[in-house]
Amino acid sequence: MIALLVFFGLLFAGLPIVGTILAGAMVFMATEDLTVLFDSIPIQFYGALEINSLLAIPLFLLVGEIMNKAGLTQRLIAVAEVLVGGLRGGLAYANLFTNAMAASILGSAVAQIGVMSKVMIPAMERMGYKREFSGAVTVSAGLLGPIIPPSMLMIIYGVVAVQPIAPLFIAGIVPGLLIVGVLALVIFLHGVFGPGLPAGRSDSGKSSLKVVFEGLVPAVIPVVVIAGIMLGVMTPTESGAVASIIALVLGFVYRELRLKDLAPITLGVAVNTATITGLIAAASVLSWVLAFQGVPDLVVEYMASLTDSPFVFLLLVIGMMLLLGMFLESISVLIVVVPLLMPVVTQLGIDPIHFGVVCTVATVVGLVTPPVGPGLYIAMVQADLRMGPLFKATMPFLLAVLAAMVLIAAVPALSTWLPAIMAQS
Repeated sequence: MIALLVFFGLLFAGLPIVGTILAGAMVFMATEDLTVLFDSIPIQFYGALEINSLLAIPLFLLVGEIMNKAGLTQRLIAVAEVLVGGLRGGLAYANLFTNAMAASILGSAVAQIGVMSKVMIPAMERMGYKREFSGAVTVSAGLLGPIIPPSMLMIIYGVVAVQPIAPLFIAGIVPGLLIVGVLALVIFLHGVFGPGLPAGRSDSGKSSLKVVFEGLVPAVIPVVVIAGIMLGVMTPTESGAVASIIALVLGFVYRELRLKDLAPITLGVAVNTATITGLIAAASVLSWVLAFQGVPDLVVEYMASLTDSPFVFLLLVIGMMLLLGMFLESISVLIVVVPLLMPVVTQLGIDPIHFGVVCTVATVVGLVTPPVGPGLYIAMVQADLRMGPLFKATMPFLLAVLAAMVLIAAVPALSTWLPAIMAQS
């Protein structure tokens, strides 16, 4: 109990999450008379990072950084506007579909919301969309980043849950498309039963064909990643390296990337990688200490006393993830919670790949829920909005995502069907 109070006290005091986790672990060791374990902390740190799958993290971070710097995301926006811009509410659909395409390259919801907010919110406002609605579409569609492969959260879940990364990548495709569908339905219903949506505008002629051709070239990146993994030609780490090279070449070909840009890009990747791997190392120490004291067994016993239904258990996990996501960053939630729950997952016979998809979708919703919700804050700054109006406009989209989440939890085949096919081929 003391360790828990220290953990949340330091968290709300503003201490970085890495320090908070380590402090919580050390207080737990001190209060439970486990000080003999202090000398083994460096070994646990090293062991947590001695995992080949972690190499995929800086590689896919590099892809996202290059995408942003080289203006490839803007080309995807132009393609979406050509394809669906002529529909009523076309720019809202273009926002959603651009996010779906960018999600398969960026892999980070925060980065995606940041990029799309700068471009789409002002553009939608100029076309007659309400600022709150524009922000809501952008924030909600940004949730696709960690779901559609390649996904940073899937990599991290695979590491902490000791699961293969390739099936996790593939498992996110169908749930990701399902969420795209429910978000598009909300936009449609807003136009039919709500205040209505502005008329679309369509472009035609050779210029449109040129935009589509040039804009779809970056789409070769996720195609190479997914096809390479499904065909067994590349591991996720190798696909990240190939994707980085393709993004780099396209950036120079389009003449929007300069050699001087490489230094800040690599520095940003290095800092973000250090942050993520530091979290993983710190959480591994906490998990190790808790396991040493038998806490996972107590969790299994407690969860088993609540229910023996896999579906009910997944609903409880979703509720817990949503609650924690209001205060902790999604990566932190996964790293801390998943190792504790995996024994229960095994006991209930839940497919760990399915569980990974459910956890990823549940934790990412925390990005747009108060009081922390970094996705909301990014859109608030870009759109010059208060949190209240923006969150109110976002609520219909969140309810749709929650409904999709419950469906994903209830139907494991949505997550496991494609990985099963991949395993048979």
